[in-house]
Amino acid sequence: MAYERRKTTRNSHSILIVISGPSGVGKDATLTTMKKAGLPYHYVSTATTRPKRPTEQDGVDYWFISEDEFQRMIRKNQLLEWATVYGNHYGVPKNQITKAFKQGKDVIIKVDVQGAETIKRIVPDAVLIFLMPPSFEELTNRLRQRYGMSSEELDIRLGKAKEEMERVPIFNYAITSYTDNLDRTVAEINTAIAAEKKRAKPRVVNI
Repeated sequence: MAYERRKTTRNSHSILIVISGPSGVGKDATLTTMKKAGLPYHYVSTATTRPKRPTEQDGVDYWFISEDEFQRMIRKNQLLEWATVYGNHYGVPKNQITKAFKQGKDVIIKVDVQGAETIKRIVPDAVLIFLMPPSFEELTNRLRQRYGMSSEELDIRLGKAKEEMERVPIFNYAITSYTDNLDRTVAEINTAIAAEKKRAKPRVVNI
């Protein structure tokens, strides 16, 4: 699918876009589709202490770092926000955002719902997009197939997902994640971002 390709100049206001949603909703797959489409955004690689999965690339999917390095970044105030999720630390490096802004690029961050809420408090003009599953039944199936977890673990994840979906009202947009039609999901995200760039009163993000 062909998407609208916007040219962002240094004189325009770069915006910060936060992509969030429950575990298993398809955040990574959506961002992968956006990258392959060549959409002109900078995608922040989150720093994490969790082990790298076989299919992941360091510095692309995440920055996989040690616990000591993560704690150093916290002490030096180098993270926009950070949180502990299922026993692992995740954080958003500030320098990736500021560098992209200097280049006139819009920035996309992928975080969990807790992280999105934190960023909203720190950066009120960030654009928050919540990815919704087509149905809760489909989300249940995605989680079961992806992780092969026990019934107890699945119940914990689904309970958290229900809580997160109740936080939709704090977001600017709620977009359905169609894993069988990611082009449609990406097109809706791109349309939302394009609309934000046309605001009469631009969003001004200060990091």
